[in-house]
Order: sequence, then structure tokens, then C-alpha cells
Amino acid sequence: METTINNKVYTDQKMWFSMWFLGAIVSFGAAFFPMFYRLIENRNKHRHKDVEFERNIIRYLESIGRETPTRNEQFKLMNSKLWAASIILVIPAFVIVYLLSRDLIDHERNLDSFLSSTLPERVFMPQTIPIKTYAVITIITLGVGIVYWLYKIVNLYNAHYKAHSYADKEIARLMEEKQI
Repeated sequence: METTINNKVYTDQKMWFSMWFLGAIVSFGAAFFPMFYRLIENRNKHRHKDVEFERNIIRYLESIGRETPTRNEQFKLMNSKLWAASIILVIPAFVIVYLLSRDLIDHERNLDSFLSSTLPERVFMPQTIPIKTYAVITIITLGVGIVYWLYKIVNLYNAHYKAHSYADKEIARLMEEKQI
């Protein structure tokens, strides 16, 4: 599903971790700045897209006479430029990875419960990111473990975007059948 944000059509964009990581090696780490920027910006845009997605679900549920579930998820936009620039201090990179992990877990859990009242089959399997384990590995390896943690985050966000695309299509199909 495409969404318009600031008069621009937006679809979720996948990231290739290997491309960004190799770019970071070749550029002596400089490619991490645009990588983190893009990760955070994609997350922010996706959350804006969720607002329209939820409206469509609510319209569909109201049209078939079902009760609409309440959403208790509140998200805060992250300043992409500020956070990406802050990784020069190294510690914020760990904070960003933690926040992105926690945010994805919470988002999928809430979205799964929201969609359970609409779609007959389960679309989102809430991610299980062992944040404590990744944090311990990162500490034990003196920070090198964050590369694997970042790899997992990129892949989990890509999987989330794919599942969300499927859910978008299913909701659009249901609405089309109902001619909403």
C-alpha cells in the first residue's frame, strides 16, 4: 500500500545490510551515518503510513458492523538527522539499536492484536529480539556484537515491511469486496 506523506507517495523500502556494511568498511565507517539515518527515517515514515492503514481497518470493521479495537500504542518520531549525526560519539549507536529493537517488538505486538479482529489468519508473528542477549554479546565483544544486532534489526524490519505489505493487500481486498 502506498501512502502520501508531504505530498509524496511512500512505500516501505527494504534495506540491504550487506551493501551498507561493505560500504562502511570501504569508507572507514562513514557509510554508517546514512545507514542509521535511513533506518530511522524508514521507521518514521512507516509509522506515518500505519495511521492511514489503521483508518482503513476501522472503516472496514465499521462497514461490517464489528466493534473497532482500540489502539494504545503511542509512538514518537525520532529525529533522523540528529540521531544519525550522534553516532560519531559511538554510544548513541548502541542506544539507537536498542530503541529500534524495542520499538519493533512493541509495534508488532500492538499491530498483531489490532489485526486479529480483522483478518482471519495471523499476519504478524511478533518478533522475538533477545535484546538482553544481544546487549551482553555486544559488551563481551567490546562493541563488535552490535554488527550482528544491527544485521538482525535490518532483516526484522524488512520482514515486518513484507508482512505489512501483505496485510495492506488483504485489507484492500476485503474493502474492495465490501465496496467501501
